[in-house]
Amino acid sequence: QVHLAESGGGLVQPGESLRLSCTASGRIFGWNTMGWYRQAPGNERELVATITSQLATTYADSVKGRFTISRDDDKNTVFLQMDNLAPDDTAVYVCNLGQVEPQNGVQHYWGLGTQVTVSS
Repeated sequence: QVHLAESGGGLVQPGESLRLSCTASGRIFGWNTMGWYRQAPGNERELVATITSQLATTYADSVKGRFTISRDDDKNTVFLQMDNLAPDDTAVYVCNLGQVEPQNGVQHYWGLGTQVTVSS
């Protein structure tokens, strides 16, 4: 079992920045992918960015050039640096960890989410 704890959300004005953190605890295997998803009211959950244990990254087109994902494996933590935030970025941001477990196959774990609100 893996537990994910997010932090760093808040209320900011357009053009400002926020940095989200997500720390994983529990049975974590070395080969995994961590990422951020977001869900705005009335919308489906969408991928924001992911990073593998080999540091390969993917980004949604809407955040490319503005958001940067990184990880610190010593602390089992993934970060999402969000710059030049816009009102359309308002959502609950949820952390995800996916890994292959020897007896359970591919497993995905989710955090509870942190609210990001961008408003003037």
